[in-house]
Amino acid sequence: MKKNQLLSVSPLSKSFHVRQGIIHAVRGVSFDIAAGETVGLVGESGCGKSTLGRTVIRLYEPDSGRILLEGKDITHLKRQQLRPFRKTMQMIFQDPYASLNPRKTAGTAIEMPMAVHGVGNRKERRERVKWLMSRVGLPPEMADRHPHEFSGGQRQRIGIARALALNPRLIVCDEPVSALDVSVQAQVINLLAEIQVEFGLAYLFISHDLSLIAHFASRVIVMYLGCFVEVADQAALWLQPLHPYTQALISAVPVADLDAPKPKTRLFLKGDLPSPLNPPRGCSFHTRCPYAEGRCRREQAELRRIGAKEHWVACHRVEEIP
Repeated sequence: MKKNQLLSVSPLSKSFHVRQGIIHAVRGVSFDIAAGETVGLVGESGCGKSTLGRTVIRLYEPDSGRILLEGKDITHLKRQQLRPFRKTMQMIFQDPYASLNPRKTAGTAIEMPMAVHGVGNRKERRERVKWLMSRVGLPPEMADRHPHEFSGGQRQRIGIARALALNPRLIVCDEPVSALDVSVQAQVINLLAEIQVEFGLAYLFISHDLSLIAHFASRVIVMYLGCFVEVADQAALWLQPLHPYTQALISAVPVADLDAPKPKTRLFLKGDLPSPLNPPRGCSFHTRCPYAEGRCRREQAELRRIGAKEHWVACHRVEEIP
């Protein structure tokens, strides 16, 4: 583990047993996040992004692999053993209403993590609640209101304040703006950027919006059917996507600026995302890939570095793809 590495994950897998069989949600992925870094995780709905985020912070129990947080192995710690590490890692959930208890006030929701971990006395915690609400752009006098009395954007600000309550170093942002109005999304993204600098946070930022990821993240992971298909610096990924799936995602992004560079050709994907109950043999993307050949149907492509920079791609034919 590198000196400035905050999180290191090595081949991590997570599956769910359901009546129809086994859902292979995350299949042997490895990555790391440095202190203060924002890593973007992008892919279609159902590809395993949220499952990976929840497994990393141990809301789900991993099937296999290893999770190192600040150099300490937390992969299989029991609840009480894991408790001290909860201060270091927190999560902002996608649905700002479902993630709040409708019977608890905003102030109680923000104070709860501090009370559970025995941080300060009641007066000190209430003062910190007021400060956190103010910091995320909410009037402190709204602390006694219930979730239904707030707008969607305000509820997400409560979720952000709650995540900050214990001064974490890592926050998993699980599509934190996808449920918000477009007019509010930019405000929340700017708030997340501000508090990252102020608190020295690292983010695992999960989204299906590649343009948002490109704006917010310094490094991007593209996920497909539980596997990583491309990992690169955001600028390199945006300017020169190498995997056909990444190329398709970028070519589908609407461009408002008529003078902005556009993809050479629009790459359309055929069919739907295969079922994680029965993932395809070989390369997981071959059923929709216009460049697939016999080897793609037989052998799983492993991530390999292309060129001198840290640009990793899982594709047998990457050197042949235009």
